[in-house]
Amino acid sequence: MSIEATGWGALLLILAMALVTLATRWGGVYVMSFIPIGYRVKQFIHAVSGSVLVALLAPLALEGDTAARLALLTTAVIMLMVKKPLPAIAAGILVAALVRRFVG
Repeated sequence: MSIEATGWGALLLILAMALVTLATRWGGVYVMSFIPIGYRVKQFIHAVSGSVLVALLAPLALEGDTAARLALLTTAVIMLMVKKPLPAIAAGILVAALVRRFVG
């Protein structure tokens, strides 16, 4: 089965992805409602969030183009300077867009 990625097909794909995201978020909250949050569970949650972030960014840093690498570097530097994620992410997106627009 294949779905066209244009027109209504794109809308159906976005809707399917939204439903899967919603189901995993609600499912996670439901499952975690049965688990008492103690010290070890808190440690696990903090470790997993960092691991997921590294798992997403490491391939991009290793195999991404120049714009992606400069965006990651910019985001990291701004995050270390400002210590707020939103300006750092915005700067990274801006750098990626500018590099792709003017460098190629």
